[in-house]
Amino acid sequence: MQIIIFVQGGNTRQESLKNALNAVESKYVLVSDIARACVSEEFLEHIIAQKGQSDTVVPYLNVTDTIVYDGKTIDREKVKRVQTPQLSRTDVLRDALQTDEEFTDESSAIVANGGNRTFILGDEDAHKITYIQDLNKIPCLDAPSGDILSGNGFDVHAFDTKGEMWLGGVKIDSEYGFLAHSDGDVALHSLIDALLGAAGMGDIGMLFPDNDEKYKGIDSKELLKIVVTKLNNFGFVIINVDITIAAQKPRIAKYKMQMRSV
Repeated sequence: MQIIIFVQGGNTRQESLKNALNAVESKYVLVSDIARACVSEEFLEHIIAQKGQSDTVVPYLNVTDTIVYDGKTIDREKVKRVQTPQLSRTDVLRDALQTDEEFTDESSAIVANGGNRTFILGDEDAHKITYIQDLNKIPCLDAPSGDILSGNGFDVHAFDTKGEMWLGGVKIDSEYGFLAHSDGDVALHSLIDALLGAAGMGDIGMLFPDNDEKYKGIDSKELLKIVVTKLNNFGFVIINVDITIAAQKPRIAKYKMQMRSV
């Protein structure tokens, strides 16, 4: 059975690594940048196969461009683009990190502490995502889908002379409102249902049950923000929405532009 232990990170990469090493009991440890999306099983096996040769095994890539440093052209054959994952002796790495000096990779810390390292040829596919254009260099990730998904939402509430009327996130001048657990904004509730339906994420009742007291009287705009954030986090992009309100009154023509801007 595989056991995964989550460890709280720190303010820096090095601090996070030190925290993680407190939970490591094995003789060797593999450390990788989370920004490397395409680390293959074959690449990992290639690194692990070199264990025992030195304190740390470091994959690298050659440099093919001319390199100028401090105004002088240097021998690019001596330049290495260091990658992760790096395989290190756990005790050696743990000891090397007991310093306030910050290192950008494990091998640099180990060498600075008197240890040694072995370089092995890395993998171009294990490209590090740093800038937005790096996403175009990730072979193991499919491009975002161009499919357009649509959803429908429908909501009704009984009138209530004691409450306020909210539609589309706007307070409507009316002598009655809606009877509801939240603010009863049927327009935003329908929109939320449509968005969740298009994304295949259930419906408003599943996400915000009416027997949960934390949603009692809540502003439906807050519910919509939660849903939009959820969709964005899953990679969905909202292109446009269309809302139809079927009612004889109140008349909402003067509120339309305000609803659009909410």
